[in-house]
Amino acid sequence: MTDMPPGSRIVLRNTLREHESPFDLAKDARDGLTAVPRTLPSKYFYDARGSHLFEMITRLPEYYLTRAETEILQRESGRFVETSRPRVLVEFGSGAARKTRILLDAMRERGLLEGYGPVDVSVDASRRAAQALIRDYPDMVVEGVIGDFERPRNLPFSGRPRLIAFLGSTIGNLETVQAQAFLEAVRAEMTGADAFLIGFDLVKEATVLERAYNDAAGVTARFNLNVLRVLNRELGASFDLEAFRHRAEWNAGRSRVEMHLESLREQRILIPAIGLDVTVREGETIRTELSHKYTRESAEMLLGSSGLALESWCTDEARRFALALARAPR
Repeated sequence: MTDMPPGSRIVLRNTLREHESPFDLAKDARDGLTAVPRTLPSKYFYDARGSHLFEMITRLPEYYLTRAETEILQRESGRFVETSRPRVLVEFGSGAARKTRILLDAMRERGLLEGYGPVDVSVDASRRAAQALIRDYPDMVVEGVIGDFERPRNLPFSGRPRLIAFLGSTIGNLETVQAQAFLEAVRAEMTGADAFLIGFDLVKEATVLERAYNDAAGVTARFNLNVLRVLNRELGASFDLEAFRHRAEWNAGRSRVEMHLESLREQRILIPAIGLDVTVREGETIRTELSHKYTRESAEMLLGSSGLALESWCTDEARRFALALARAPR
């Protein structure tokens, strides 16, 4: 199924059937809130309010990730493009597309740019991003896929040399088994002409990591609490946002930052839409996000176990973040 009129420079191909959607808030809320420990998936942060809050987070002084990755792209995008010689850029979840444009510009400057293929679950977000980009890149066509990025298949522009990008350290939000399954699926889509560019946030001092998720302005706290606001709105839940506090801590043993909502008192939570009635104790937490951090060795091991060979590894000057270029061995 496609979206946009015939002859348009934008084609959005919807590969999601209703029963395959990655969003099932009722099931995910029931499963997560009755689990031990309690959890809620981080994907439900991102309604319109949550997406706006995350854009604010990327500009905070404590949140180094976006600036560090942008620094690498501005310095190395030309080399990535020269090395891989792609004709199209395929990207998982471009968001505001600020970093996307750095790669597109590098491709255009070398006379290579033919197409852009966003892969996202949102039709509206993909359409807005595509319409903005074709105005600035008049010789480029957009072939987008509406689908679940964790199960990539039928990626766009098959048959042309592609640079497939997974930026923003989103790989860190996945448990190791999920990350490996995702990378294996990407590997299965690649030909010898394709290259894969992926961002990894790196292990560093605990204070730096914890500040990035506990900003002084409290924006990350509002972002974290937004998942409860979503449950209240969509499922009629009775969460009192004032009765929870944001907590983010570095777990060195598992090499990840864990984000939680901690209950400030014992409270009963009712969710009528799913018939759920749970009591949350004072001090008990609901885990809302994981953010795994990597070393070069652990990133290369993850890529290798998924059938991908690391070709180059570039960090920002302060060695906080890395972009890895990998290929599927012939």
